[in-house]
Amino acid sequence: MDLRKLKTLIDLVSESNVSELEITEAEGKVRIVKGGPAMVQGTHMPMQMQMPMQSNVAAPTPALAPAAAAPAAVPEVPKGHIVKSPMVGTFYRASAPGAKSFVEVGSQVKEGDTICIIEAMKILNEIEADKSGTIIEILCENGQAVEYGQPLFVIE
Repeated sequence: MDLRKLKTLIDLVSESNVSELEITEAEGKVRIVKGGPAMVQGTHMPMQMQMPMQSNVAAPTPALAPAAAAPAAVPEVPKGHIVKSPMVGTFYRASAPGAKSFVEVGSQVKEGDTICIIEAMKILNEIEADKSGTIIEILCENGQAVEYGQPLFVIE
């Protein structure tokens, strides 16, 4: 993919309502994301294609870091089943401010029980337990922004 075509795609994304664009061609793959950390990612592309095109587009980060650059302390992985966020949004433990929380540490839940709400684009999405058990840890604070795949609860 030549630089003019890549610049045209970046301009198209920045001027439209499209938030993400991914194109795969024989020479490689390009992914452009609008808002937040915008990235142009390339695979099997010449080195000049991986250079930033605009100030709001960053070069891809290296896939593997050397072993010496690994953090000294490895975060402890909670034991039990982890319920992860299925979307980006705002985490709420209750259905309304001042209302009783759906679950507390020590609460028994069944598969399908509502355990929290994630607000995304002004829509309240009920998040259900995907396993029966006891809530042993709540990993997010009420009103906290959460990412896709972020751990929310630990069920034992």
